[in-house]
Amino acid sequence: MKRFMSTTAAIAMLTTSLSGAAFAEGHGGYTLGISNTVQGNGWREEMVCAMKAQALVSGKVDALNIAHRNTDAAGQLEDIRNLIEAGVDAIVLNPANSEAVNSAIEEAIAAGIVVVAVDQAVTAEGAYVLSNNQEEYAYLGAKWLFEELGGSGDVVYMRGAAGAGADNDRDTGFKRALAEFPDINVAHEVFTGWQQDQGKQQILDYLATGLPVDGVWTSGIDNVIVDAFVESDVPLVPIVGADNAGFVGQLANMEGFTGAAVTNPGSIGGAGVTLALQVLDGEIPDSNTVHVDPSIWANNDPAGMELIAGAQNPNLDPEWPVSVMIPGWTDYSMEEIIACKGPGE
Repeated sequence: MKRFMSTTAAIAMLTTSLSGAAFAEGHGGYTLGISNTVQGNGWREEMVCAMKAQALVSGKVDALNIAHRNTDAAGQLEDIRNLIEAGVDAIVLNPANSEAVNSAIEEAIAAGIVVVAVDQAVTAEGAYVLSNNQEEYAYLGAKWLFEELGGSGDVVYMRGAAGAGADNDRDTGFKRALAEFPDINVAHEVFTGWQQDQGKQQILDYLATGLPVDGVWTSGIDNVIVDAFVESDVPLVPIVGADNAGFVGQLANMEGFTGAAVTNPGSIGGAGVTLALQVLDGEIPDSNTVHVDPSIWANNDPAGMELIAGAQNPNLDPEWPVSVMIPGWTDYSMEEIIACKGPGE
């Protein structure tokens, strides 16, 4: 059996194999636990909605037990242990830290609970990891930006959440690109927490100083950064973001703006539910880790602009990624993920 997960230009394959003599007979009727530590961020909201929609359309999930709040690793440890106590069959989580929640994950696995980490890796033995390739995400966008600046200039580096695995991986990718362009200067580095309001205020504060900025790399807080330049009456510079609907719309329609979106589907959450159900049904993957490779859509490149134009979707929240489905891994419709309803809702 083979499953494929893809963005517009990248496909990662997971091959499943028999565990023992035959697959276990999947009975359904499962209760799944969900743990997420960032609330109010469009990417994370889409991720949770994808989890709920996929659980609903699978027909195998009777109930979801959702811990969805703004918290840190300590709070997530508590949430995971509460899910264990509740007796869920599987936990799908976006970890606050790649190692700090391992003890609770190990407790879950010891209790016979399937654990799937999405978006960011964990290192607990026995956990499954299904994530976007975060290092490559940063490298592609940073390299494009540095090349667009002709190899020199002052860049504002707007990161995600300090200590998060995805931020650490993206920092590795960003610095890999930075090493290739020694005349690029990081004029300002800041953690946005992946919060739109916070990121916008941070760039507004920087622009108010009058300090130089030739380009901006963002960790998915993007359309509000463009808005901040416009509101500050500061000339637009090249900006890198993710494939969020609002930013993709700016790339398509804003005159005089040059930028690029790097794909990073929040629908990875729905794929994580599918993987959890496969394992519960006895379909054990050959590898515990699967990566989705990103692609870059630049609006100053004809091929990139074609992808940007084709991705327009006025029905999506501006902060939601346009990659709302992953072929082979998610079965819900556009209407179902937007409705954001899980079993019993």
